[in-house]
Amino acid sequence: MRIEAFGLANLVRLAGFAGTSSAFLARVDADTWTRTATTARATGGRLISLWGAEEAAGSFAISAAYAVEDGLLWVQLPLPLPPGIEGGYPDLSPIFPCAVRMQRAVHDLLGLRAINAGDARPWLNHGNWPADYHPLRKLHAGTERFESREADYPFVAVAGDGVHEIAVGPIHAGVIEPGHFRFSVVGEKVLRLEERLGYAHRGIERLFQQTPLLLGHRLAGRIAGDSTVAFSWAYCMAVERALGVLIPPRAQWLRALLLERERIANHLGDLGALGNDAGFAYGLAQFSRLKEDWLRLNHRVFGHRYLMDQIVPGGIAAQIDARAVAALQTQCDQIDAQVRVMQRIYDDQSGLQDRFAGAGILAAKVVEHFSVCGLAARASGRKIDVRADHPYAPYHEVQVRVISDERGDVAARVMVRFGEIYESIRLIHALLADLPDGEIAATCEPEAAPARGVGWIEGWRGDVFVALETAGDGTLARCHCHDPSWQNWPALEHAIIGNIVPDFPLINKSFNLNYAGHDL
Repeated sequence: MRIEAFGLANLVRLAGFAGTSSAFLARVDADTWTRTATTARATGGRLISLWGAEEAAGSFAISAAYAVEDGLLWVQLPLPLPPGIEGGYPDLSPIFPCAVRMQRAVHDLLGLRAINAGDARPWLNHGNWPADYHPLRKLHAGTERFESREADYPFVAVAGDGVHEIAVGPIHAGVIEPGHFRFSVVGEKVLRLEERLGYAHRGIERLFQQTPLLLGHRLAGRIAGDSTVAFSWAYCMAVERALGVLIPPRAQWLRALLLERERIANHLGDLGALGNDAGFAYGLAQFSRLKEDWLRLNHRVFGHRYLMDQIVPGGIAAQIDARAVAALQTQCDQIDAQVRVMQRIYDDQSGLQDRFAGAGILAAKVVEHFSVCGLAARASGRKIDVRADHPYAPYHEVQVRVISDERGDVAARVMVRFGEIYESIRLIHALLADLPDGEIAATCEPEAAPARGVGWIEGWRGDVFVALETAGDGTLARCHCHDPSWQNWPALEHAIIGNIVPDFPLINKSFNLNYAGHDL
């Protein structure tokens, strides 16, 4: 359905230009808030993010962003001064179940409650904040410290003969971020998994309010170290929309080059880790070697192994010469050949395939239910990719072939990773072959008038989204960033059902979701 069919009053097209997907903003009332969500769901739209903000002292707004046919629709519902601390807005979780945890986070941060929400448990507040403390409210500094009073969490209990619970985390044996997983099992068969996250909340949205507009890309790029290109590009895209800045073509192509290199680096690491989790240490050794070679060339050409701070407002930080282009092309050919050898080894290793096949099946109906995105959705038959569906420069010209699989199991998610490596290598060759000449950055100057902008990028996990508002003095008033793990964590709870507990590390790794990156 096209944007006009939503029947939204005061619909504004956010400042844009050739090379960016369309974005629209509408201020709505409570009835239209619900109707818009219902229409988006009925017409195949997706809820990208839901968040809240205190626009002025005692004046709030709740926002939602949807992927629709024409691009991205951002709707804002203004809310008056709430009675006491509790302000209400219509619950979207019956329409988009992935909204549940986002709404719970909004309450913890702002004190705004979804009316009649079925799940009103805290998400980010683990009992260490007072009940009346909400760190994004203007009456708080966001730096307050309280005595630790970790509260019991009311996990959903499963009753029945022989049912018992296994608690895993939040502290883990490996060097990973904190998260608690509560398994209800009979023997080793999992009946239910419930996650408890939010341990790594860092106050990112409050930090943005203390960050100059033209330096916010540095903070965005540190939300998730394995997605620094995606987050910094989404942030810079939002800034450039707000300021009406058109970046040079060469910078657009180099940004895409960095994004594809980030995608390949993560897939190389995950393919090795997946082999290791299935008892195939040779896979870990070989893919670790390939990833290390990949990262070393990143450092040599761009000055940073993980490409941090390379995307800046107006363009890109590092110029590359003909020698660098040749080195990048040569490495792509070498990695392509070696990955194809490793794929044949993985395919022929019967013990490995026995562990992969049929494990952690994510049904297509679950993908639809939770608005799952990224490679997890594509491995269950849903071909969602912002680069192809709503292309931004240079993906209008260098078109993406969306890699997908229908099986929905670990084997499918492994196959998609292999396929995306080959596709990203093809894209890198195309980008380098036709790389435009010219400047790599345009001048960005903050405007005195308030403005809004959005950025929407297909990171290696899925949609990375940024919405920001500038203040009247040209500084950053508010900035909300969204990681695709919000949509995909609930789906993992369903993928493990019916599997045995020892398969959870393998299934979990096949999703490789973000802990801290969505605890903002």
